[in-house]
Amino acid sequence: MSVKIFETNEVQELLKAATNLGTAEGNARAKAITHRLLSDLFRAIDELDMTPDEIWAGVNYLNKLGQDGEAALLAAGLGLEKFLDLRMDAADREAEIHGGTPRTIEGPLYVAGALVRDGVSRIDLDADAAAGPLIIRGTVSGLDGVPLANAVVECWHANSSGFYSHFDPTGAQSDFNLRGAVKTGADGKYEFRTLMPVGYGCPPQGATQQLLDLLARHGNRPAHVHFFVTHPDTRKLTTQINIEGDPLIWDDFAYATREDLIPHVTERTGGKALGLKDDGYKEIEFNFALTPLVAGVDNQRVSRARVDLTESALQAS
Repeated sequence: MSVKIFETNEVQELLKAATNLGTAEGNARAKAITHRLLSDLFRAIDELDMTPDEIWAGVNYLNKLGQDGEAALLAAGLGLEKFLDLRMDAADREAEIHGGTPRTIEGPLYVAGALVRDGVSRIDLDADAAAGPLIIRGTVSGLDGVPLANAVVECWHANSSGFYSHFDPTGAQSDFNLRGAVKTGADGKYEFRTLMPVGYGCPPQGATQQLLDLLARHGNRPAHVHFFVTHPDTRKLTTQINIEGDPLIWDDFAYATREDLIPHVTERTGGKALGLKDDGYKEIEFNFALTPLVAGVDNQRVSRARVDLTESALQAS
């Protein structure tokens, strides 16, 4: 159809009625956001001449997206999470906040509740014959380079099959396998003893991959390790490192790769003395530099739905 009706009074009144705009009732912010998003959708339908079949295919897709529990995965795959990082980067520049370890996306697979250990944590709780041992260690400091005591470093990553514990469709992993948390001492040091991860792909029959297929895009990520780093006197850091040499480092479907987040991987020996599965192991040294609070406030904490297994972690201890 060549007809365009978005600008008509009838449609504009429909938008106001649908979002209850112009009344005192309801949440003003929610109404303003819904009105804008619904308006953009109506305008797009007009301008792209979307058919009813296409609209209902989209509605059905949203139903499948919810049933598959992949909304957060799709947010990463379509660059929404990366866009939020870019906005926070820009806000930091505007506020003249410079330096510190670069942020990058959280992703959808964090689980709260891992036991916090002092200095060092071994997190390969389950056997994984296909993965070699890995130590990730470093120092947490402020922008001045002074080590920070009582910083908490949380770490999580996939196993050699590309699955994260708790979300593993095979049921082969315990809830906190390859997940851990370390509190730094006066030297600011942390260390995780773990196994080398691999990248993962979106569930092949899931809603995210369904849309990516239509866009002729793959749904794969390079091998990586996630981190939250917190301290009472700094802003929370959400970041991840890529494993050097992975062929998908610069072809990540979630756009999370940043130049300063690809540390060198070093070959070491002496793993048996450290309790590792093999004497030969790989080591990554990665130091975190945290940025100060803004007017006493941590403006980097993001409220979003996350799995929280704190009680089960306490019971397991």
